[in-house]
Amino acid sequence: MIDRYTLPEMGAIWSQENKYRKWLDVEISACEALAEMGVVPAEALREIKEKADFTVERIDEIEAVTNHDMIAFLTCVGEYVGDSAKYIHLGMTSSDVLDTALALQIKEAGRLLLKRLNQLRDVLLSKAKEHRYSMMIGRTHGVHAEPTTFGLKMLLWVAETERNIKRLESAIATISAGKISGAVGTYANIDPAVEQHVCAGLGLEPALVSTQVLQRDRHAEFLTTLAVIGCSLEKFATEIRNLQRTDILEAEEHFKKGQKGSSAMPHKRNPITVERISGMARLLRGNALAAMENVALWHERDISHSSVERVIFPDSTITLDYMLYKFVNIMENLLVYPENMKKNLEKTHGLIFSQRVLLALVEDHGLTREKAYELVQRNAMQCWQTGEDFRQLLLDDPEVAAILSKEEINKIFDYCYHLKHVDDIYKRFGL
Repeated sequence: MIDRYTLPEMGAIWSQENKYRKWLDVEISACEALAEMGVVPAEALREIKEKADFTVERIDEIEAVTNHDMIAFLTCVGEYVGDSAKYIHLGMTSSDVLDTALALQIKEAGRLLLKRLNQLRDVLLSKAKEHRYSMMIGRTHGVHAEPTTFGLKMLLWVAETERNIKRLESAIATISAGKISGAVGTYANIDPAVEQHVCAGLGLEPALVSTQVLQRDRHAEFLTTLAVIGCSLEKFATEIRNLQRTDILEAEEHFKKGQKGSSAMPHKRNPITVERISGMARLLRGNALAAMENVALWHERDISHSSVERVIFPDSTITLDYMLYKFVNIMENLLVYPENMKKNLEKTHGLIFSQRVLLALVEDHGLTREKAYELVQRNAMQCWQTGEDFRQLLLDDPEVAAILSKEEINKIFDYCYHLKHVDDIYKRFGL
């Protein structure tokens, strides 16, 4: 991932230094297990633990000759350790180290993403509390429907974020697996107890069965989960983009001092960050597809997945980390305009109460739904076309006035009616 979108903490997880450090953790842990079995002499283990080290630069130099990163790594470590290095990687295959260490990196990245998701949930909940009764028009098909509140919109996002937290927790559990089972997963050259020791020490679960690799459905689950989280963020961002439109302007990104919106038009305040989030969600979906393509490998293993994973895991976790960081900041500083919400509520001259008129004719006065719909729609269409007040049209319609009294019609046009169950919804969140 390019530096522009890489935050330091997540970037460090995918550094070459951290990758090789985790490789070394796996190798040393395996040596510890072999020492307990008497395979590795105690003095050799002591020497390995004291001396084992590497430099990324030296590994790169060796790999330029060997064209094999694991051999380059082992050769480099061996230069530090000396003769006892012969016990490192004993009975193991490259993927024992690669896949177990990759699981550690993914788990580390996943926990950082969980932290970000919980921060997002908290800021959304704060906005929901603040705007519990901030009434606004609800829109279906982009068209004014009936009133809702901005707080309920935020609660909707809270609930979706909580589902994403659970999804990610599950995906982290699935990927938190290791394997030290040899060339085709049969433990022919290494005792299963080594795998048990390594995984227990590193906070992983041993795979119940493996081939030369951990099976890639685990990795696909993790990256598709990130893609789903990205979809949620895109959904939230798209809503803000729409609410920031000049003809709506009910909420907008914070526009900081000194910021410029356009090189040509000084008046512009563009939703550039939420647009960026919408775009970056596409990267996550594309990488998730690549992860699913990686599931079908030949027999006990081929290497077609390896090159893909070197890109998609750093890129996806770095991308989502950046998206979450930015969106939390957007929501913390979001500008909300309740007065504009009120103005927009009145743009259709009362049409948003059409369903209440319909229900009053059917439930209170026994009209068939078809007849009631005809009466209401007739006046609604006139309101659409002429801009006349919907309530006045109903009062002036002899057929409607013969059924509904003036008092009944006036009572129907009450915005507060639509808020009567808001508190019931909030109670589901302990509010």
